[in-house]
Amino acid sequence: MPNMDPKKNPMPVQEPEVRAHNFSEVALGYSEQTAYDEANRCLNCRNMPCVSGCPVNVRIPAFIEKIRERDLEGAYEVIHRTSSLPAVCGRVCPQETQCESKCVRGIKGEPVGIGRLERFVADRHNETCTAEPVKPEPNGHRVAVVGSGPSGLTCAGDLAKKGYSVTVFEALHRAGGVLVYGIPEFRLPKAIVAKEVETLKKLGVDVQTNVIIGKTLTVDELFEQGYEAVFIGSGAGLPNFMNIPGESLKGVYSANEFLTRSNLMKAYLDDPHTPIMKGGRVAVVGGGNVAMDAARTALRLGAEHVYIVYRRSMEELPARREEVEHAMEEGIDFRLLNNPVEILGYNNPEDPRDPKNGFVTGMRCIRMELGEPDERGRRRPVEIPGSEFELSLDVVIMAIGTSPNPLIKSTTSGLEVNRKGGIIVNEDGLTSREGVFAGGDAVTGAATVISAMGAGKTAARAIDEYLSSKEE
Repeated sequence: MPNMDPKKNPMPVQEPEVRAHNFSEVALGYSEQTAYDEANRCLNCRNMPCVSGCPVNVRIPAFIEKIRERDLEGAYEVIHRTSSLPAVCGRVCPQETQCESKCVRGIKGEPVGIGRLERFVADRHNETCTAEPVKPEPNGHRVAVVGSGPSGLTCAGDLAKKGYSVTVFEALHRAGGVLVYGIPEFRLPKAIVAKEVETLKKLGVDVQTNVIIGKTLTVDELFEQGYEAVFIGSGAGLPNFMNIPGESLKGVYSANEFLTRSNLMKAYLDDPHTPIMKGGRVAVVGGGNVAMDAARTALRLGAEHVYIVYRRSMEELPARREEVEHAMEEGIDFRLLNNPVEILGYNNPEDPRDPKNGFVTGMRCIRMELGEPDERGRRRPVEIPGSEFELSLDVVIMAIGTSPNPLIKSTTSGLEVNRKGGIIVNEDGLTSREGVFAGGDAVTGAATVISAMGAGKTAARAIDEYLSSKEE
């Protein structure tokens, strides 16, 4: 019998005053009974509007039906047919603007907790399943994948399931891309990512770390080594800055560097090899998910006060609502409708050897108001004359977006990019060079994990068609 409760089952979480001081996962996951109760809220709509909101086309009503039948492994099999990273997606996908935004139950109440159910199913599979994935028969074709982030892993997984010999080249020492260097442990435990990567390896995917395509090897050399197609999923790891005075001061980080040092280089240890400044007063400039991650990480590293400085209002804040709520509960101070104009630093010209020279001491901001809508329909922030003020700070973290690294473009002939450095592709992910495909942040700039996965799926399908056509 359907559960007609208008509200979804709440997600159990650590208490804010506890979690603000540890890196353990904030959300604790559904119990089996809670998942069963939530699954019964699904009306199993015939036209499946929720599926149209999923970039990787998970058959959502079908996997939820399996939960209702208490067939949890069957539910996992339904998800895994189209998604290579279900435990990841269940945690970090913006379901509220994708699948759940299409849910019929959301018209007169809250949508079904699709993401929470996906996480539950994937976690149960990882905890209980001991069966090895079936490695398909090789089809004789070799494909290189550049980058082991969500687009690269998805492309590799889809091709491996079809019998392709796939090698993934990762520039860093650990596979996972932004999933390991960008998203903190308290949102996405690294053991989850490692498990998903291990599953792909068991399908036959070869993952080679510490290989920088464009330096260690070029795309041209990959073809010379016998790879018949190349997928570029190298992400968008080049940080953007505001180009305001003071950005070169000690204590100014890009969010990319700050999170990489914490997540991947273990700067949270007492004696780390790659340290970052901890404690004091921290301001994070930006309003997206990365800004929330950086602010909440700074808090857990011991900051005494953390600000989010964002030039628009709460309504325009691009971060997931859940992440914003969690940050507020943990005590992050939101300074909205404010914009930095200068980062201030200590300078003692009489003694250039003064060890305090060149360090951040504060930030000068100006208050904003919302004016007319811009070309994307968002009201444009406008400075209020004479409203400048200063914040006393020790650390400033810039979280205003990233761009694709130009390294691959500069070392690959015949590869066209747009004015922002994104690789230009057609609807199938094919670049301007034959046999080279691309997707994810390397094409779009910084976007969501699930959209990158969707691009990886599209490219895998196109690579399969491309190489199959060469056999005819």
